[in-house]
Amino acid sequence: MSAEKPLYQLTIEEAAAGLAEKHFTSFELTEACLAHIAELEPKVHAFVRLEPEIARAQAKASDERRAAGKARGILDGIPYNLKDVYATKDSVTTASSHFLEEWLPPYNATVYQKLVDAGAVLLGKTNTDEFTMGSSTETSYFGVSRNPWDLERVSGGSSGGPAASMAAHFGMFSVGTDTGGSIRQPASYCGITGLRPTYGRISRFGELAMASSLDQTGPMTKTVRDAAILLSVLSGEDHHDATSSPEPVLDYLVACEAPLTGIKIGVPKEFFGEGIDPEVEARTREAIAELEKQGAIVKEVSLPHARYALAAYYIIAPAEVSSNMSRYDGIHFGHSVERDKTAKLDSLYDVYAKSRAAGLGSEVKRRIMLGTYVLSSGYYDAYYKKAEAVRQVVADEFAAVLSDVDVIAAPVGPQPAFKIGEKINDPLAMYKEDILTVPVNIAGVPGMSVPCGFVRDLPVGLQLIAGRFREDLLLQVGAQYQQVTKHHEALPPLLSSHV
Repeated sequence: MSAEKPLYQLTIEEAAAGLAEKHFTSFELTEACLAHIAELEPKVHAFVRLEPEIARAQAKASDERRAAGKARGILDGIPYNLKDVYATKDSVTTASSHFLEEWLPPYNATVYQKLVDAGAVLLGKTNTDEFTMGSSTETSYFGVSRNPWDLERVSGGSSGGPAASMAAHFGMFSVGTDTGGSIRQPASYCGITGLRPTYGRISRFGELAMASSLDQTGPMTKTVRDAAILLSVLSGEDHHDATSSPEPVLDYLVACEAPLTGIKIGVPKEFFGEGIDPEVEARTREAIAELEKQGAIVKEVSLPHARYALAAYYIIAPAEVSSNMSRYDGIHFGHSVERDKTAKLDSLYDVYAKSRAAGLGSEVKRRIMLGTYVLSSGYYDAYYKKAEAVRQVVADEFAAVLSDVDVIAAPVGPQPAFKIGEKINDPLAMYKEDILTVPVNIAGVPGMSVPCGFVRDLPVGLQLIAGRFREDLLLQVGAQYQQVTKHHEALPPLLSSHV
């Protein structure tokens, strides 16, 4: 454990060591985090809902277990936060939407239950774009999360709240979701580690779905090694989720120890050049050169059809949104105009239409309408069916390249974090922010963002991509990179005066 760091700045590994060596209790660690959050959260707005009572109760229970010699493992007593799209029986789950502003779920998501069982301490629920639809948290009903590196800039999206919380050191780890880049893009913008595992690696049960064939839960942490710890806890088959995989769960922390000698890294030429900020490209190539110094073998590869992934994504994802959002009808749960005694309702359709009109934001409505259109009679074959064919081509292309190299290295996004308000009124410009991350989701493979330097004093990430269920390779490369670089240890200006 680092003696110089304030408690709230500790990593999972450092905090776990401090608890085991009795340097502090979970309650003390939790109080330090809550005090730090109280000081800076008004500037950052990473949270939709803080849960100090839950946190203190879980921390006390952890301390009691540890005193009795019954600690549950490395996450026992570790404070964290959870993107507000997971069902939690003891805390309102909103998906940052007016529609679910007061919804208290009757069950726990598998991800949250695993963290409860591991003894982790929930600090609160973090902000997201509404129903995870966005790239900046600007579609959140509760307001935008600000980037701790520059409060005038976005923290990314849709997992912008979790990313901002980690950059601001609001706890030891966070959990987010990635449908088209929603872990990796905000991780890059905020200078943290963000891992999108293989589709099916972590159960989606109890996660409010956006696009069910693309959504995936993943760790958002201060270090790659912390991501490895969290992945080992969260992964595994779940009988509640038929899409979860029975693939064995590895000890991912062990994978972090392996050297890079002989590891083959492919650099896709299509991910560089036109449209990419020259300084982003420079930082990415410097990171790749560093990996080569460590013994990796670097070669150029080609993914010519990856450019079509974004177009396919914005047909497939809205189609699934159209289906998944039909449950928010003003009848079963959530916002309903039927409870508004002043509303004039002439039919059941009125309840549906008026509840959705009042409860859902403009980006959600845009995607519902787009998805309904591409699934409609006469357009299904012209759009959706072709998009699924493109999806298969992209997946096959990634599989072919990853049979020749161990890992693909590329930028996460074309630029650093943009200013709040800069793109929100231009949906196409916003969608293009996902151009380098979406291919991973379309191919169904794992991807990770690791801090690799700064562009105009803003952090940017190196994107690492591996074959299906080869998160161990991502973690190996990322952890070894962090052994010889210090980008992940940099503190944003917001925290500099608090060290």
